[in-house]
Amino acid sequence: MVFDVLKARGVLLFGQCRALLTAATTAASRASPEILPSNVLVEEEGIPDYDPKRFYPVNPGDLFHGRYEMVAKVGWGRSSTVWVARDTARHVWRWQSNRYVTVKVTVSDFVNQDAAKHELSMARRLETNPSHGGYPFMAARTCLVHEPMREPLWLFQRRWEAGKLPPTLLKIYLKFLLRGLDYLHSEYLKPDNILMGFEGPSVLEDFVREQAGHPMARKITDNRTIYVSRNDFGRLKSFRILPKIADFGLAECGDGCQPLRHPIQPPLFHAPEVLLGTNWTYNADIWNLGVLIWNLMENRDLFRNVRSSQGSYDSRAHMAEMIALLGPPPKALLDREKEWSEVKWSEVKWSDGISSPDGTLCQTPREYFKGPFFNSEGDFLYSQLIPNNISLSDLILSLEGEDKLLFLDFVGHMLQWLPERRKTAKELLEHPWLAS
Repeated sequence: MVFDVLKARGVLLFGQCRALLTAATTAASRASPEILPSNVLVEEEGIPDYDPKRFYPVNPGDLFHGRYEMVAKVGWGRSSTVWVARDTARHVWRWQSNRYVTVKVTVSDFVNQDAAKHELSMARRLETNPSHGGYPFMAARTCLVHEPMREPLWLFQRRWEAGKLPPTLLKIYLKFLLRGLDYLHSEYLKPDNILMGFEGPSVLEDFVREQAGHPMARKITDNRTIYVSRNDFGRLKSFRILPKIADFGLAECGDGCQPLRHPIQPPLFHAPEVLLGTNWTYNADIWNLGVLIWNLMENRDLFRNVRSSQGSYDSRAHMAEMIALLGPPPKALLDREKEWSEVKWSEVKWSDGISSPDGTLCQTPREYFKGPFFNSEGDFLYSQLIPNNISLSDLILSLEGEDKLLFLDFVGHMLQWLPERRKTAKELLEHPWLAS
């Protein structure tokens, strides 16, 4: 495996991965692109604190490091744009296929350069045991980039009737994801972090031809061009594709000497230990997977009543729904919350605290998540928020009989209040539901 860390005008470029794209013809490349009005916000321009000076102005045809030729923008985020680029050093013999990299071009401010270096560090850490059975299901296997992947899991899910993955296929994918988690243990797992591979080389070949014949729509302003991502690879030609875990920019090593108590996970995926501000580690991933399965199986969120009347995330309502589905939390977990409740983040890692979603600077998890949730006797302070007459069993409509009972037992080993009571990924791989 090769790591390439390239620098261009303060921007880090990462990669070297193998792909199966085909070069476009010169004639097709002369097609005229759609030019968008200057008052239309294009992708990264919609970021609240967007500053064009922070984003490197990549264009199709640019050659980075004298080697990587940019082909198409396929994604963007708060701290980067992502491009498919052809490795011009690949061709030695005419019969050899092209090799492409997916280049993640990060913004040029200090904070995000630090984040890029962190992501590179995580990728190097993942390279330590390539013989592990879960290693092939890590998309960052050749440095910090993903090998060319078709689409995120949430988009793939939409291709199925009613947005539900068939149970048989779900079991197969869960086996791959559990093998990946057994190897990885990243910070969190969600549909955006699971990418689906390609069903064959022809999909990518068709994609590049399409880019050449129909160039990306763009906006030209202030002597720079902002492109609209082109990441639709068309209809599936086959369902013989595999999922991979990707995007390690927010990953954390759970085996450090300091306790991990800062907020992680998207709101719907918050584990109990995260909301309560006790120490979290790798088994928070297992909780995430248990929550995610519901969405894949039933095309609905497991926790549905976690929004306030204004539409913002309500941690109290989330905790109330956990109690409705799992029963009250054990005393041991509440005792831990009391022990950690007054310990400030500044005493562990963050000297200035952490800003909550509403902009308030918080010094403790209790402040951040608007606790406390329980009184000194262990009673939930917002019992009026607990939904009535709901159970995990009632929320499963796609299974029945013995298969349903096995499934509930399977997820029951993941959705545990106490982190240490959750099964590991390796243990879950042995569960009879996956073999049924």
